[in-house]
Amino acid sequence: MDLESLRIFRAVASELSITHAAARLGRVQSNVSTRVQQLETELGADLFVRTGKRMALSAAGERFLDYAQRMLALGEEARHVVTGGRDGGTLRIGSMESTAASRLVPLLSAYHAGHPETRVEVSTGPSRLLLEQVRTGRLDCAFAALPPSFGDNAILKELGLAAVRVWREDLRLLLPATESGTRRAADVRTRSLAAFPQGCAYRSIAEDLLGVAGSPEWKVQEMASYHAMIACVAAGGCVTLLPASVLALGNVPAAMKALPAGRADTLLVWREDYDVPAFRHLRDELSEAGR
Repeated sequence: MDLESLRIFRAVASELSITHAAARLGRVQSNVSTRVQQLETELGADLFVRTGKRMALSAAGERFLDYAQRMLALGEEARHVVTGGRDGGTLRIGSMESTAASRLVPLLSAYHAGHPETRVEVSTGPSRLLLEQVRTGRLDCAFAALPPSFGDNAILKELGLAAVRVWREDLRLLLPATESGTRRAADVRTRSLAAFPQGCAYRSIAEDLLGVAGSPEWKVQEMASYHAMIACVAAGGCVTLLPASVLALGNVPAAMKALPAGRADTLLVWREDYDVPAFRHLRDELSEAGR
């Protein structure tokens, strides 16, 4: 198999349509279909389940997609290293939503000004997912916070990951106006927590702080953005935990109280063997920003 076949497979897996993948790649449909069929023959497995005009990844396709993405990333990394970074390359950065909202804009703006030839791709997700995607090579690096269950960086080393602290966030427990007299997390009466899905480090911190785990009184409302969480708190239905840097960006009514809820470190995480010019430039920008 060659890298171009992998690129075609990745596009079809993303679009779940030969027609859309061909348009995206600038190829004719028959060529895309033939390349996928040749790849399936070479592997000895059907990568897609075809029902009429509809397509879905098969179990084998799901497994192969991860390897295809890793092989493509490794090919890009090799090309970038052997040219000494002259081609700019691509840097795939993962980030928590909070970090993307409050920290990344000035950093990536400065990075682009200094290295306009490098293509930067940014995706967001909960910390556990980001760590797994860095480990498997789907991301080159990520800004993440360690869930309390990790304890320390020793677990990262077991996963083959390296990390450095880049920011320390002051956390706030945001309460509805009906909790204006509350002084401690232990005294919170509201029994609904607005949070990202499982895998979010801040959700884990909030659940530990409020005693959510194992309590039949508590309900967790999973949401996709801090804007939705803040709106839910404003409506009086729940509480949420978020960094003070994010809270400062929102138009939060004065009647809503924010209690100090400790601190959490944001780490830059990467694979221990990952060392390409584009990534070194990012670390240089972080060093400059921290001076």
